[in-house]
Amino acid sequence: MDAWTFEGQPGALGDTTVTLVEGGSFCVSARNGDIVQGGAQGVYHADTRLLSRWELRVDDCPIEALRVLAGEPYHATFLGRACPRPGRVESTLLVIRDRYVGGGLREDLTLRNLADEPAGCVVDIQVASDVAGLFEVKSGRVQHVADVEMTTDGSGLLIVSATRRRGTRIVAEPAPFAVPGKLIFRVVVPARGEWTVSLQVNPILEDEESPAWFSTHHPLEYAEPARRRADWDRLSSTITTSNRAFSQVLHRSREDLGALRMFDPSVPDEPPTIAAGAPWFMTLFGRDSLLTSWMALPLDQCLAIGTLRRLARLQGDVDDPLTEEEPGKILHELRFGPQCPGSSYAGRAYYGSVDSTPLFVMLLGELRRWGVHEEVVEQLIPYADAALGWIRRSADPFLSYQRKSDQGLINQGWKDSFDAINFADGTLARAPIALAEVQGYVYAAYVVGAYFAHHVGDSALEKEWFTRATRIREEFNERFWLPDRGYYAIGLDGAGRPIDSLASNMGHCLWTGIVDEDKASSVAERLLSPEMFTGYGVRTLASDMGAYNPMSYHNGSVWPHDNALIAAGLMRYGFAKEAQRIVYGLLDAAEVFGWRLPELFCGFDRAEFAWPVPYPTSSSPQAWAAASPIQLVRTLLRLEPCIPYGRVWLDPVELESLRITGLPLAGSRVTIDVGEEGVAVAGLPEGIALINEPRGPTTPAPSQVR
Repeated sequence: MDAWTFEGQPGALGDTTVTLVEGGSFCVSARNGDIVQGGAQGVYHADTRLLSRWELRVDDCPIEALRVLAGEPYHATFLGRACPRPGRVESTLLVIRDRYVGGGLREDLTLRNLADEPAGCVVDIQVASDVAGLFEVKSGRVQHVADVEMTTDGSGLLIVSATRRRGTRIVAEPAPFAVPGKLIFRVVVPARGEWTVSLQVNPILEDEESPAWFSTHHPLEYAEPARRRADWDRLSSTITTSNRAFSQVLHRSREDLGALRMFDPSVPDEPPTIAAGAPWFMTLFGRDSLLTSWMALPLDQCLAIGTLRRLARLQGDVDDPLTEEEPGKILHELRFGPQCPGSSYAGRAYYGSVDSTPLFVMLLGELRRWGVHEEVVEQLIPYADAALGWIRRSADPFLSYQRKSDQGLINQGWKDSFDAINFADGTLARAPIALAEVQGYVYAAYVVGAYFAHHVGDSALEKEWFTRATRIREEFNERFWLPDRGYYAIGLDGAGRPIDSLASNMGHCLWTGIVDEDKASSVAERLLSPEMFTGYGVRTLASDMGAYNPMSYHNGSVWPHDNALIAAGLMRYGFAKEAQRIVYGLLDAAEVFGWRLPELFCGFDRAEFAWPVPYPTSSSPQAWAAASPIQLVRTLLRLEPCIPYGRVWLDPVELESLRITGLPLAGSRVTIDVGEEGVAVAGLPEGIALINEPRGPTTPAPSQVR
């Protein structure tokens, strides 16, 4: 099994599991807190399963789940009860498992005796670790590692694989009686009293042990994740609104984005990047991390800075067909899993993405438009130049993809499942494939290049980039437009034929501004047609297409991030009512999902089923789904900064009472109030004009901006 070419879907975790996340760590368990062998449950760190079993027994009986009390995304309290004491019908022993995930795991286990006599009992925790790589677990093809050894010491258990150079140490206070596979405590819980043990699971990577981030030796509030979360709450902007749905989903989004942040220990002072999502994508992804950072800009710009810097350090500089690295190219995915014969590319960067590179340039340009961290932008411009160089060498005029070997991804846009790109009759398209939305990203990247050149006074380079932007826009509207259908093809295949399925991709083309204005109304109409719009969101593929399946990953499902960008595109071209239908459809869906938008959900029509239907293997929390509500707020505000030219467009559309405080803009912290009496803005930097009207859909040449 190769890391990049697995074309199935991971096994469903089901709605009876609990997932906790922090940075590159996560834990998946049953609702009583147990981690049960045989599936995907476990404690993971650095793409390695540290624990594949963690089952609690009291007097050899399992714990009956009562309730999971969710705290921060890295913390939950599992309430359960032990089996009844001898001679009693009802249980009198409450079990409290207070769990913290991050760089391993900490669990404070408490037995509370609700009876009027002491309870003598044997508590044991059954432990196992397969030291499996995440890709092995995801595909259901975990390889047996013969040299996993489990030994005891004075404080607990040590589990190590010499070949994988990974494992874990489990320590407990008070110390247990330990035997391989089990920690045992013989205890007497006082009448109406408690007994507590603290357990810590430390990762061992490359033969080096490091303490779990929530150490039993320090107060919980001093743990690094807790301190970072406090900083996140203090420094990121806040959005409050009288709209209950928006308020709830924005609160959850803020929590999840804070938990998905990743800090590089090699550069501790650098802003964080963001992981794509739990459980299978707790790492840096080019496309996901860039789009998430873009959508989160009204909340925090540090995510964009950290993501751009990390991707810049990993930017391609050689030609390698196995990893698809090329000079100037931005990576698709970074992994840290154990090196082993069955997972030959674990622990490496993979570059099989056609859109990460133009999105890198777009995000850097957007940072400049927000007027923040000008010095950082200047430092990153050489990497944007290298990215533009890769695009220029690869696009003629369209940017397409075809994997370099059979070990790469077949499809390399955001719809990257093997069957995602198909014709109207359901036939799969053959590579090389030029995707519609990618041409929009390239167009926008060229425009950014022109503005960067204008900023330094290089008129020749400015003209070159804007000429390229104009050319790709003209040719896109000629080659991709299907006049008899009234929509854009999802792409062009290897023979240059339009791939004529009706898909959501063209909504991204509205977002980037590559769509001709005379075609935009038809695009909007098709996106909101009954074949595309479910009532909760726009499907990835229309219901009258040959490959349509509302329960598929990319052929009829609804993705919140996709819809957030479509709504932004509709608003850009003046289709406010259509954009609002998408916004409030997603909010209705979010309520059903407990205010956390999942990665995707099934594309059944709202008229058929009253509630949105979950997609079984959807990631949750997932980064660009978490950032989508923030983008939706920006869309309804029609907020478009252009600080280098001294302007900010702001013209809210039928918003209820809403207030943003601490919005970072040009080195200032701005407050925006929207209410019955209109819009009030405080803290806008001197010399910046507020324009209370929508920005037009077209992007003028830099020299034409007045």
